[in-house]
Amino acid sequence: MNAMTQANLRSAYGGESQARTRYNIWGDIAKKDGFPNVARLFHATSDAEKIHATLHFKALKDVKGDFDVLSGAGFGIGPTSENLQGAIDGETFEFTQMYPAYIAIAEMQNEKTAVQAMRYAVEAEKVHAKLFTQAKERVDAGSDLDAETVLLCPVCGFISLTGEEDFCPLCNAKKELFVAY
Repeated sequence: MNAMTQANLRSAYGGESQARTRYNIWGDIAKKDGFPNVARLFHATSDAEKIHATLHFKALKDVKGDFDVLSGAGFGIGPTSENLQGAIDGETFEFTQMYPAYIAIAEMQNEKTAVQAMRYAVEAEKVHAKLFTQAKERVDAGSDLDAETVLLCPVCGFISLTGEEDFCPLCNAKKELFVAY
């Protein structure tokens, strides 16, 4: 695998891994703040970020050794509304800037496995940002996210609040595989 795509995958792996931990922390805060559905969204998204990190790690399966991993990471703990804004900002950066640049390089270098892993992530991050925006609007209005269930596609990290999909719209996985939160 080309060195530049390797570096980008390592960076994406680091960012997704850090987001996973950050979302678990912020989910615990949402629960304490009285927003259990927002907490479930944070925890489901945390697991989605693990899926993305795993896809990146597997794309690097033939790369061995120790590497410094440079990745952006949001820091700070605030009330749920602030944490949601941090999540929105991070997800938006990933699908508008980071992943499109990484995908362009991987495509130019004909790194098909890397491209697929990053395409799943970029499309899922768009959904995550939208759901975090909905959650923030509700929290700012003084209420919890309206979600009876939060469903996660274990293949690509897509999240649904409705369960209307028979198949994942991103990777075509069957709805029966989705994990409920």
